Amino acid sequence: MTLSEQGKTALITGSYGGLGTQFVNIHASRDGDLILVGRNEEKLKAQQKEVQEKYKVSAHIIAIDLSKADAAQTIYDTCKTNNWKVDYLINNAGFGGQGEFAKRSMEEDMSMIAVNIETPTRLVKLFLPDFIARHHGRILNVSSTAAIMPGPLQAVYYATKAYVTSWSDALWREVQGTGVTVTCLMPGAMQTGFISRGDLSSTQLFANAVKPDNVAKAGYDGMLEGKLNVVAGLTAAQKPFMSMAPMLPKKMLLDNVYKMQEQGSRKKK
Repeated sequence: MTLSEQGKTALITGSYGGLGTQFVNIHASRDGDLILVGRNEEKLKAQQKEVQEKYKVSAHIIAIDLSKADAAQTIYDTCKTNNWKVDYLINNAGFGGQGEFAKRSMEEDMSMIAVNIETPTRLVKLFLPDFIARHHGRILNVSSTAAIMPGPLQAVYYATKAYVTSWSDALWREVQGTGVTVTCLMPGAMQTGFISRGDLSSTQLFANAVKPDNVAKAGYDGMLEGKLNVVAGLTAAQKPFMSMAPMLPKKMLLDNVYKMQEQGSRKKK
């Protein structure tokens, strides 16, 4: 990181747990201040205290439910009211959920769309003009390798990540020459709270999930470099599958993804 990157403030959604914690620690370790965003105020306060004591940086918190339609506006207004200038926007928060679309609840899937698509879109819509006006700013949107294919038994999740990747890539081109960059991180299967929240622990897909630390570093460094896409954290099984996926007949691809995501598929031979 260059000297010009030091002391920048990063707003990170889903800041506690898994990938979010790694982003926070990486940024703080490089003398960066933080705005920590998540739903659980107690967890945010504990993270704030730990970060400030360990890294001697400033950390503010915003406790908010990111599935609410006004969440992004509230975050933006809070930053403006307190004169917290955001240099890096890391849209990390997101969740999935296993099960047939027809059997999952309306609330589960609409909340997923709100957290994975609507709120990140609103946040970028609000902060990007400020970045462009200052001729500096970096955006990192966390997508997934799931973005490149349909995902039976996680139909809505895969579709949300396809949106995030397509949208991020389009913005990467739109901001060329403005001093602003937009990067999309596409992780493989990771050992995070995503597994338990999505009820995915018994699936073949997450049988050999990787730790999130190297994934976060790859994404953060890719953001600083202004990369288009950063693919990181693929398991040994995912690497050949990802290279073959675009060439597989669509029905065969759908069958393979379905089998990987069946409950109990981890134990099947």
